Amino acid sequence: MIQESGLPHIYTYSWSHTGKEIDLRTRTIHDVIVLSRIDENQFPAWVVETPPGSLRSLFRWGDPSVYKHPNERLVALMQTRFGLTTADLLNPISTGHEPLKGEYPIRLQSHQLDEIRSLAGPKNVSTDVYERARVAYGKTMLDLFRLREDIVENLPDVVVYPADRQSVIDLVRYASEQGISLQTRGAGSSVTRGFEATRGGITLDMSRHMNRILKLNSTNETVTVEAGMLLPDLEAEINDSVRRFSTEYNYTLGHFPQSYEFATVGGAIVTRGAGQNSTYYGKIEHMVLAQDYVSPAGELVTREFPASSLGPDLDALMMGSEGSFGVLISATLRIRRYQPQNTRRFSYMFSDFDAALDATREILQSQEGYPSVFRLSDPEETDIALRLYGVHGTPLDRMLRILGYQAGRRSLLIGSADGSHRYTRMVLRNIRRKARHFGGFPTTSYVTRKWEKGRFLDPYMRDDLMDFGIIIDTLECSTTWENLPRVHETVRNACHSEADVIVMSHLSHFYGQGANLYFIFIGKMGHRDFVEYHRKVVDAIAGSGAAISHHHGIGRLLAPWYPEAVGTTAYDLLVSIKKHLDPEGILNPGVLGLGPQDH
Repeated sequence: MIQESGLPHIYTYSWSHTGKEIDLRTRTIHDVIVLSRIDENQFPAWVVETPPGSLRSLFRWGDPSVYKHPNERLVALMQTRFGLTTADLLNPISTGHEPLKGEYPIRLQSHQLDEIRSLAGPKNVSTDVYERARVAYGKTMLDLFRLREDIVENLPDVVVYPADRQSVIDLVRYASEQGISLQTRGAGSSVTRGFEATRGGITLDMSRHMNRILKLNSTNETVTVEAGMLLPDLEAEINDSVRRFSTEYNYTLGHFPQSYEFATVGGAIVTRGAGQNSTYYGKIEHMVLAQDYVSPAGELVTREFPASSLGPDLDALMMGSEGSFGVLISATLRIRRYQPQNTRRFSYMFSDFDAALDATREILQSQEGYPSVFRLSDPEETDIALRLYGVHGTPLDRMLRILGYQAGRRSLLIGSADGSHRYTRMVLRNIRRKARHFGGFPTTSYVTRKWEKGRFLDPYMRDDLMDFGIIIDTLECSTTWENLPRVHETVRNACHSEADVIVMSHLSHFYGQGANLYFIFIGKMGHRDFVEYHRKVVDAIAGSGAAISHHHGIGRLLAPWYPEAVGTTAYDLLVSIKKHLDPEGILNPGVLGLGPQDH
């Protein structure tokens, strides 16, 4: 039962409860929070009200009714590290409860709006200011700073919810003829400023209507799905294929990014996203068999071949184009049999990061199967994880220290194996053998299960901490095994030298030739300081020889680094392709930096 505190619009929960749990492959939310009354002498004063139409409703992560507040151990760490007092934690710096306000003129002419309504249907067109703002912002820290400071910019003139493929064809043609910019949006979880309307124009929101399975082929093990379908909705349907589609087996796509609940198939494809189970299932580009795009130059449809030798790979060209080459209508994806009863989980502690890297590399290169989830935390992240999981200071922690797994050096590996019963058993046996060879101490499946329960909920904590001036943001990259230690050291040094921050890093997407590195930094800083800090960290990633993005994409956020990242000749080629497919430069202008930069 929720009880209101003496503070307006503020509630807290008893520390003995953990939050809401979400089933990993469906959107089922299990409420395990018990909220309790607080007074001015109790803290933290978490903000849990999200008024409709408010700035908070625009920047807040996820479902307004779902929360995962930082537990008391994380709060204690924030207080110790950043000097937050009890008084600080009773007085949020900003809540965003004020309504969206201001004048945001529409630049399109009335006859153009009339034609757009005619092409899409009046019910599928909105000029409402709130709707225009909703589709202009994603979830990167720069979005959150601007909205909290009531800096509302780069809104489209009109939002269109296309009902079908023909509507998209008509709208793209008309926008090209009129020189109207046209952005494409999925569910809004971009962290790269991927769909801001820097020139106004039209934003296509694909998630309202174009969210259906068009075909499931159990012989080929493929599913054809519209671009606006949410990943959990797709997963729920194909997990139940036997009943829904009369197939012999149920299926899974195997794509579970942290944004899973609020990500679309199209958004994953055009950014070349990766799910947390990618070491087994692959990134999204490994799942795409065929695609259907609409561009001003015409329709580009690839065919369903398992592989081909038809010159340059057009599917690969269009994936990652982030709406700048064409509007993705639908895609055909590889699927696999859904066998959750065979999933096996594990975790190991290593005495140091180098030993853990050697173990994971050997596991990936041993040709004895691939784990599904495979996540290696560096020492700083390991120590914080053990605090948050309640292991720090327990008999288990003391035993680990006695055995030589010391705080500040040890490294935690968690994971799972998917597939057939015999396959997962083989994978687990190989991991056990290799981990022990490199000094890994088994810490059971408990740690992995604990991580699984909260893995889609962690982003909710960002809003809570930012209310009190603490930011949490991420940057990720990829590199070879040989270069990985250098990237890790270079980027961490940059993160620590530029500000007083907590820097956690982990590897969560592995290959025989290397892995990604995912950096999470937590600090107390304002908007301007953060912009400069972010720039220097990206400079460090680029300077270390890593790919500047592994799965978040480029958007407008990383566009300044993109030409150098791919090289002059390759960048000029992409500019030429952009000019061919989009002669007027109307599609997502500014994304990837392929054209004039408005902001």
